[in-house]
Amino acid sequence: MVRQETDFTLRRCTECRGHAYGGAPGCAVCRDLVDGIIEGEWSAFLRQWDTHAGGDQERALAEMVAAEPHRHDWRIVDAALDRLVCPDCGDRLARGPVGCPACDLAHGFRYAAIETDRPGVPPGNEHAIRVNVSVVRRPQVTSESEVLVRRLMLPLLLAGFLPTTEQAQRVSALMRKSPPGRRAQSVERAVETLAEDFSRTRRAARAGGSSPTSPDTPAATRRRSGRGRSR
Repeated sequence: MVRQETDFTLRRCTECRGHAYGGAPGCAVCRDLVDGIIEGEWSAFLRQWDTHAGGDQERALAEMVAAEPHRHDWRIVDAALDRLVCPDCGDRLARGPVGCPACDLAHGFRYAAIETDRPGVPPGNEHAIRVNVSVVRRPQVTSESEVLVRRLMLPLLLAGFLPTTEQAQRVSALMRKSPPGRRAQSVERAVETLAEDFSRTRRAARAGGSSPTSPDTPAATRRRSGRGRSR
């Protein structure tokens, strides 16, 4: 599967007023948008197989994908797992509580799936999207601080941004130093600054007729994370 070039524009959520997608999982509108990242790909996958949503055929297809994650795009794999029931906890497979053996196993194996960067984005952007989506959709297994950063950064990643090591370290340091009561506000301001800088750079690049990312960025980058690699 080859990703289409990003046309995502940062916009505000009508419900939480933050950047769209960034309010999940608390904001229902943003949560539905994040789920749509997965569900849109699954719908297209069903059409390829001439399969209708619901019923035994879709479940059998989900089982096939879950058994061979290395053959499929990560969004397809995540959607397939959503359609399977964990035999241990009864939740959607890979999204159960911390310590559920079957969910933990499925969560690890799904990182063998394929990640394909969209044209014009920095290499690794798709992996970053994938990790942040995973954290936002399974917040119960991650610290509150990490969920905060991952959800706020997700809209920028979808727009084609990838933080430098320095930028990521700066946000992490800010999160650690901020008092718990002011942590969310401090991180939100830092991410807003990154968003403004990114939007300004992208506008300037487009005005000059060049890519907002490195001129050496390949048209598309396809990779697998490997089992257990989540970052």
